[in-house]
Amino acid sequence: MEIRNYNDAVKAYRADRTDETLYAAAKALCDELTSLEKLGMLAGKRFFARNGRDLILKGQKYNCRPCVGGGVKRLGIPEIAFSDGPRGVVMGHSTCFPVPMARGAAFDEELEYEIGKVIADEVTARGGNYFAGICINLLRNPRWGRAQETYCEDPFLLGKMGEALTKAVQEKGVIACPKHYAVNSIENIRFDVNVLSDEKTLHEVYLPHFKRCVDAGAMSIMGAYNLFRCEHCCESRYLLKDVLRDQWGFTGFTISDFLMGVRNAPKALKAGLDMEMPQRLRYVSLPLDLKRGKVTWDDVDASVQSILRALIKITPDKKTASKSVVACGKHTSLAKKAALEGTVLLKNDGVLPLPKGKKIAVIGRYANKANVGDHGSSSVTAPYTVTPYMGLRHVYGKENVVLCEGTDFRAKEEEIRACDAVLLCVGSDYKQEGENLANFSKKDGVADRAMGGDRSSLRIPAEEVALIMDACDAFDNVIVEIVGGSAYVIEEWKDRANAILHAFYGGMEGGNALAELISGQANPCGHLPFTMAKDEDDYPAFLFPSAKTRDITYGYYHGYTLLDREKKEAAFPFGFGLSYTEFEYSDMKAFDRGDAVEITPGVKNVGERDGKTVVQVYAGAPGDHPVKLLKGFKKVLVKAGETVEVTVRIDKNDLKFYDPETKSWYLEDDYTFFVGQHSADTVAVKAE
Repeated sequence: MEIRNYNDAVKAYRADRTDETLYAAAKALCDELTSLEKLGMLAGKRFFARNGRDLILKGQKYNCRPCVGGGVKRLGIPEIAFSDGPRGVVMGHSTCFPVPMARGAAFDEELEYEIGKVIADEVTARGGNYFAGICINLLRNPRWGRAQETYCEDPFLLGKMGEALTKAVQEKGVIACPKHYAVNSIENIRFDVNVLSDEKTLHEVYLPHFKRCVDAGAMSIMGAYNLFRCEHCCESRYLLKDVLRDQWGFTGFTISDFLMGVRNAPKALKAGLDMEMPQRLRYVSLPLDLKRGKVTWDDVDASVQSILRALIKITPDKKTASKSVVACGKHTSLAKKAALEGTVLLKNDGVLPLPKGKKIAVIGRYANKANVGDHGSSSVTAPYTVTPYMGLRHVYGKENVVLCEGTDFRAKEEEIRACDAVLLCVGSDYKQEGENLANFSKKDGVADRAMGGDRSSLRIPAEEVALIMDACDAFDNVIVEIVGGSAYVIEEWKDRANAILHAFYGGMEGGNALAELISGQANPCGHLPFTMAKDEDDYPAFLFPSAKTRDITYGYYHGYTLLDREKKEAAFPFGFGLSYTEFEYSDMKAFDRGDAVEITPGVKNVGERDGKTVVQVYAGAPGDHPVKLLKGFKKVLVKAGETVEVTVRIDKNDLKFYDPETKSWYLEDDYTFFVGQHSADTVAVKAE
């Protein structure tokens, strides 16, 4: 078939949908482009204000409409129409889901798939065709300011959630973009921190979740700001070509992180960075670089064809969603479901659930404040947000809810004392953690309390600790809701509270979800996607701007693998989560099925309420490896008094370890599987 325009290329590919045809169609279409058109494909455009109508500046919100790049109108080649937003579409007034960390706590890839379909519809409804909200950077240390944007500390869970979101988005005709590639987990010095890591650690800990998304068909990848082995990630041939394309077979295109991702245009292009976003800044030098021989037209063609392959393969359905679906009832209901599934009950001495008809006081700076997370590039503007106070009023009635905003309850102490329980809303907001917007306004990159960034302390603010202590002295039945992006150290007060819930940033329906959980209309079923340590020093080393060096080594162990190695106990282990019922495991067996291992425990609900739990399967092998690593999980609903048999299938490829000398993956001769409800409560099982 002769290919003269974009529609011809799409028809040719759809005839058999093979990679061979995809490559041929992209090359043929590239050959139809002029030199200027090819160069125009390699960058974003119209990001800065023009006549007060376009993006950014002039007081407009970042990404309030698609950030566009490339495109050739003459041949019908569409522009890349970019939307950001790990917790939903940042354009317009969209559905604000709980942050990804809360969705990681749900341990439910099927739920994440449904969220992905909703996000894709809202992207297309706003005129987009590209979604860059698949943040799969591993949580190495909870100090990281943007921890809320990712799912967890574990590579396997991280990969499964990223895979689900990738598949859902692209099945709806939206190009999926996992980010930030790679080893990106420090915010305040994100532009100049230099990460060092050995090959085994890199491939087993910091890259497998990216590979899983590539294997799932992701057609774009965003590079990171930081350096890796003394090279900026967006200029690293090792990351962008040797690993991404040569080892993994990635067929799509790469983009830079915005504004500061590219420093050296010829180096970036030759390394495999296909598109500079959101505007041509460094790539403006490419015409001169071509004349001077720093890059070749073959380099340009390779990048253009990578972009064209993605546009040809992931084409929007002609029936793109209408604007009426944005934040519709179906979508906001899913947002509430995600908040319900992801909230983690850490402690309960019997005060919960608190039935309807009781009286409750809600106290704290976040008691009646919309607090859905970071105000940086992931910020979603929802048409409404339900606060804890509003949600409690919906469930208990306005006459049964006492509000006391702030950390001083003395003025309402007698009224609060008449309540059956007290809810304290503590933790963080966009001022304490998030994207470090100071990077763009201060030379030293030090965030202040109004600019987000990394957390200097893993404890909640001192005035809120004092509030907890005072409330526990003054009142009975104190419930603490922790709001925030990741783990906190709560040793000084955890024994004082009667109940503790980690609600993360719960999205636009978070208040309703919280009220349903407190009242028992819903049963908590979230499990921690990270380790809550007893001491801040139980986490790996971290770097702040005051450090004398910008080099940091990412080691093989972190989170629960580090505590296992050092034989330390967590305050709350990875995977931990209570319910209003209890579960018992029995008859646990493991079967070798050739290409996989199947684990089949029986799970009995021994309580009086229906509830969900997450069956977690870890694997360990002799040698220089972690004691155990998560390799399978399944969320199951078990009715009161019933027993269900659960099958967790583990692909043997997920059991392999990396040999840096041969650059290959291998299986050990012997494995032990650990089955349980969290990483520190498992039973060992051998495969039959």
